[in-house]
Amino acid sequence: MHDMRFVGLLIPIVAIMMPVLIVGIVFWYKARDRGLQAHQELQIRQMEHERKMKEMEIEKAKLELEKARASKTL
Repeated sequence: MHDMRFVGLLIPIVAIMMPVLIVGIVFWYKARDRGLQAHQELQIRQMEHERKMKEMEIEKAKLELEKARASKTL
């Protein structure tokens, strides 16, 4: 008799907790996915920035070389 009351009390609690648990898992997964996407976008931006900086360094070196050649010819 005592076990039946426990089961009768447990079923509504479980019925309420299941949707809450499912929604919580879905929100956690979506938040994690957004975090991973943001991290990936940040890495892409960083790589683009590094590429641009290297291009600028190469351009600067070319200009310095041209200046050096121009000063030698004078």
